[in-house]
Amino acid sequence: MENEIHAAEIAETAERAEKSIRKKFHKKLFSRFTKAIVEYELIQPNDKIAVCISGGKDSFVMAKLFQELKRHNKVPFELVFLVMDPGYSAENRRVIEENARLLNIPLTVFETDIFDSVFNMENSPCYICARMRRGHLYHRAQDLGCNKIALGHHYDDVIETILMGMLYGGQVQTMMPKLKSANFEGMQLIRPMYLIREDTIKAWRDYNGLKFIQCACKFTENGAASPEDGGKRLKVKQLIRKLESEDSGIEQNIFRSVENVSLKTLIAYKDKSGVKHRFTEDY
Repeated sequence: MENEIHAAEIAETAERAEKSIRKKFHKKLFSRFTKAIVEYELIQPNDKIAVCISGGKDSFVMAKLFQELKRHNKVPFELVFLVMDPGYSAENRRVIEENARLLNIPLTVFETDIFDSVFNMENSPCYICARMRRGHLYHRAQDLGCNKIALGHHYDDVIETILMGMLYGGQVQTMMPKLKSANFEGMQLIRPMYLIREDTIKAWRDYNGLKFIQCACKFTENGAASPEDGGKRLKVKQLIRKLESEDSGIEQNIFRSVENVSLKTLIAYKDKSGVKHRFTEDY
């Protein structure tokens, strides 16, 4: 009887989540998802895409959006829902697998020891962890016959990255909607959540009564903030929120700023090869 109740709960949760994507959140989730795919040409016929699930809200909603897109099947493509366990606690691993069952997402899981590798690093462990995780995802996805990996970065990640680059990196750059891998031939990274707002993802999560893990590395497991947690990105997030509350349109203008770069008014810029050019060259 208990198993029957559990099965019914799973079916009900998955159905509710899928229906909410088609109805209540169609405009702000699915429409923006498909808009990014079309506008940035993220999917081509016969792609095999590894949808990378970290266990958080962003990657899980991305997985459901891909399933909905696949249901329409206008362009033939294949999906693998890929989870890398970099050393999660047993509890976090259980939460990820349970959410996948609740949402009817068939997982392909593989394990690494990345968390152990970066735990004792003093300089930029979060950056190194992210790089290592991406490399492992590329490698495993390629082994599975995939030509693309999909990550769940959203609109807010993009505008925060733009402003962080200017304020802390002294450069104008953005988080691209797609990238060719420099180390894995024939592989690409795509970000189909590029136009979706984080508040919409949170609203979808809460509407469906779901609970996901956040950063689950050993820093947070031990009750301590990771080195970058609560640092520069949080400051920038709060700054953007404050500016938007005072002058509506700030967020959109940050996003548009990297689409409207005027080379005529730049002191210097780097071309695609990384070569730096100054305005005095053709003054």
